[in-house]
Amino acid sequence: MQKLHESEGDVNISPRRDQWQKDNIDAKSQALLDEDARYFLKQSLSTPCLNTIRSCDGVYIEDMQGRRYMDFHGNNVHQVGFANPDVIAAIKKQLDELSFCTRRYTNRVAVNLARKLAEIAPGNLNKSLFCPGGAEAVGIAIKLARIATGRHKTISMWDSFHGATLDAISIGGEAIFRQDMGPLLPGTEHVPPADEYRCVFGCSDRGGCDLTCANYVEYILKKEGDIAAVISEPIRSTPYIPKPEYWQRIRQACDRHGALLIFDEIPHALGRTGKMFTFENFGVTPDMVVIGKGLGGGIFPLAAIIAHEELDVAADRALGHYTHEKSPVGCAAALATIEYIERHNLVAHARDLGKYSLDRLHEMMERHPLIGDVRGLGLFLGIELVQNRDTRERAGDEAEAVMYAALSRGLSFKTTMGNILTLTPALTITKKEMDKALDIIEACIAEIEKK
Repeated sequence: MQKLHESEGDVNISPRRDQWQKDNIDAKSQALLDEDARYFLKQSLSTPCLNTIRSCDGVYIEDMQGRRYMDFHGNNVHQVGFANPDVIAAIKKQLDELSFCTRRYTNRVAVNLARKLAEIAPGNLNKSLFCPGGAEAVGIAIKLARIATGRHKTISMWDSFHGATLDAISIGGEAIFRQDMGPLLPGTEHVPPADEYRCVFGCSDRGGCDLTCANYVEYILKKEGDIAAVISEPIRSTPYIPKPEYWQRIRQACDRHGALLIFDEIPHALGRTGKMFTFENFGVTPDMVVIGKGLGGGIFPLAAIIAHEELDVAADRALGHYTHEKSPVGCAAALATIEYIERHNLVAHARDLGKYSLDRLHEMMERHPLIGDVRGLGLFLGIELVQNRDTRERAGDEAEAVMYAALSRGLSFKTTMGNILTLTPALTITKKEMDKALDIIEACIAEIEKK
């Protein structure tokens, strides 16, 4: 049997998943799942589906059987919570005023969103393009980097995810998307991610991170000599959280060797990490940042590339040219989302509640040997489960068991790399709700440890 790749998430063809469905899915829900499987192409991570959903609100999703789950996955679209009333109201109002903007025309709400992004983005990140999804925005960024530099090569990270289109999987680093896909984009160099816990350069044996991984990026920049851009998530969605010096050193290296720095913040921009933009945690500003997912308020598909104003150099080319590029409805949703984040101080809330939660995870780690490492930035948290803390052997089976045990108790999250519990709740979550979720996780870990 072919080895299952679990870097991006839990797979949907495992025996434990089958058992969970047998124990928890009734006949009516199963009928819908069977119909879904009949009409949708099957693919890993998605179809066949795990369960049904009939409603969602705030931090919760509810299935057809009336069971409510706190959703700590949410495809990372739910910064302002599901079914946010302000976002819904903005969408309804916009539908009554202007529902679509055809190519060659602009509209007030699209310009307002572009201006708002320029206002909240640091430095000279003042120019935007919009499109329906993050992968498409990544493609725009790659094309703009090629045009601006006259080069085509990139450096990106193994284990990274930038979308499922062919150009995005070329710079991405996950076998579940790349394997057996045939020729990918040329010139896509890859380096190991800044994962201090599992550093391939052995920094843990030397007493901690000494930025060998950052130096390796500059080594490639120097040797190749014609790299257009380094493109990466500032923190991997596992999460891996590098030292600020890591990105500062790479920023300097890009400047020395004529390469652009592009950050993919599709899953976590707009406050999740305790800053409006994740890169602000590291004291650097990229040449471009790509955002998406939560930009549409958890309702409307919308992504954006925000670029340094000096990169406005492709007036004679088509970088994106997407049908819904200036969607007034999508832009209205995005504006309402950003305004809600600002008005309710969700950035500070994510920072403060994230620190509290990470402290709780460290305490949990002291009580449970199954936990090898915990890490987080704001409300982007990870618990790495291991068979043995000395060998750091991944506890993939145990992580899957914890995930399904938690699901049965009303908490949904995903695993990444097979053994990491990745927790990304809505930024509207309360301390009481967070405590309940962490209590569920600890109870499930304790239960699995006894087996």
